[in-house]
Amino acid sequence: MNASLADGPGTPPSRTAAALDAIKRAILTGELRPGQPLVESELARLLGVSKTPVREALKTLAGTGLVTISPYKGAAVRVIDDASARHIYDLRRLLEPEALARAVAAGTDWAAADSALVRAESATDEAARSLATRDFHRALYAESGNPLLTRMLDELRDQAALVSAVAWRRDPPSWAYESAEHRAILAAATAGDDAEASALLRTHIESFATRNFTS
Repeated sequence: MNASLADGPGTPPSRTAAALDAIKRAILTGELRPGQPLVESELARLLGVSKTPVREALKTLAGTGLVTISPYKGAAVRVIDDASARHIYDLRRLLEPEALARAVAAGTDWAAADSALVRAESATDEAARSLATRDFHRALYAESGNPLLTRMLDELRDQAALVSAVAWRRDPPSWAYESAEHRAILAAATAGDDAEASALLRTHIESFATRNFTS
């Protein structure tokens, strides 16, 4: 296991929140891979907490679709098959461009999105680049004006990370190509063109789905 999880949870408001943040980050960066067992005692040792915060964190992650819990096999990072991946990306295709269009129409300040892109483009490892890219996508829809839509997209974004982790092992991403698409989306949003920004984002989402799991 990589050093990031073993570094411990730091000092968030509670031990459960600390464990949740650390485990979730390890899943989203691919340190904990789809199908990997999540042993409470091992995670507790690495994080420097008791098993109770870890158990509660795993329950929360199961509720958001990142972890599966079996009464016989225990917890594991969720494995997403191609059918589930298509469903996740179909929802993203439907919801994320609409949320972006609303954010553009609301006159969103795109500084956070631009900052995330700069971090992604200057990242020196795949984990940092992946996290920055996630931040970019969230910045596109965070100001849609509908907190329920934002929460739904947050959960889809987390589940999409599991899809990406598997897809990238089969076909490593072209970060330069991804960056160019992201820059085009941001340029349209910054110009206030909600229709163009929405269309570019939809194409961006569809192209990933087509490359990786269209039957």
